[in-house]
Amino acid sequence: MRTRFGLAILCALAFALPVAAHHSHGNYVDTFTDISGVVKEVHLVVPHSWVYMEVKNPKTNEAEIWALEATGRNGLERLGVNREYIKPGDNIKVRCHVLRDGSRGCLLGFLKARDGSVKDWDGGQNTPVPADF
Repeated sequence: MRTRFGLAILCALAFALPVAAHHSHGNYVDTFTDISGVVKEVHLVVPHSWVYMEVKNPKTNEAEIWALEATGRNGLERLGVNREYIKPGDNIKVRCHVLRDGSRGCLLGFLKARDGSVKDWDGGQNTPVPADF
């Protein structure tokens, strides 16, 4: 009986630890950065959605592709985000947490669509839209 209980605990831990690691945001900075650009691709999928955006580098004026990570499709659909909300070619503005290593990616917070509406793409935490966005 003790062996079964010990095995059950071990199995529970084996499944719980990867889930906790998966949701770590440690590779992103804590502060927000605003970025504007043109949507190249949108992938509304589970467990995380992705927006790829072309951004002009302010130092070189060269176009760069940024990968923007968001919550999953189901969470976005609850906020009213669907395939028509943003599309390739749309100019958007985002407020996100950039990657600590300096590569071109970030964890999305807010996204302002072409129609001017703003939604929280980080899971709809009912965070109010910042007044300066």
